[in-house]
Amino acid sequence: MLRAIRLASILIVVLLGGVWATAWFIRTPGESVADAFLRQLARMTGADMPAPSAGGVQLAQGVSLGGPFTMVDQTGKTVTQADFAGRPLLVYFGFTYCPDVCPTELGTIAAALDAMGPAGERVTPVFISIDPERDTPEAMADYVSRFHPRMVGLTGSAEQVAAAARAYRVYYAKVQPRDSTSYLMDHSSFIYFVGPDGRVRSLFRPESTPEAIASAVSAQLRAF
Repeated sequence: MLRAIRLASILIVVLLGGVWATAWFIRTPGESVADAFLRQLARMTGADMPAPSAGGVQLAQGVSLGGPFTMVDQTGKTVTQADFAGRPLLVYFGFTYCPDVCPTELGTIAAALDAMGPAGERVTPVFISIDPERDTPEAMADYVSRFHPRMVGLTGSAEQVAAAARAYRVYYAKVQPRDSTSYLMDHSSFIYFVGPDGRVRSLFRPESTPEAIASAVSAQLRAF
């Protein structure tokens, strides 16, 4: 019995050593050996791969983001999560009247997709409005076209927007500056990487670089 345990232990060590060596050679640019090692283990066992640490925030175990939604795209068509089934997404919540943060983050998404090369064509960039009062489909169509030719703009009723924001745990609130007849929207500013199954696999903090996002997303695409 003891001999069998020792033999099994040796085999496990040899197997893990082989996986580690393989991870060293297959890792993507910017990906650590540890992340590549975990990715290989996930592929071998069929388990969900943890989010890469390169530029991303790893979700705590048991935390789930994303889910069903019904919204209107920039062409005026009603869409649901089923319309994106099987397609990895990079999602950002904001509003077209945003003076600085939203344009910066959408530009980052576009640059990250370009940095990924052909692999970037597998990922659909999505901009979801948290200001349905002003962000009509027409306004969204004009806005998203400025950042990426494949970017999808989603808006809808106040209730539809609120439901999508809840699913992704997005904070937003209307702010009326003093001495102004217009308003702004205060909101959280994460970029979400959503897998083909509609689950958020990782999220990126504001001001994450396109290179960091491209590296982390490219690593995860290998598992799909």
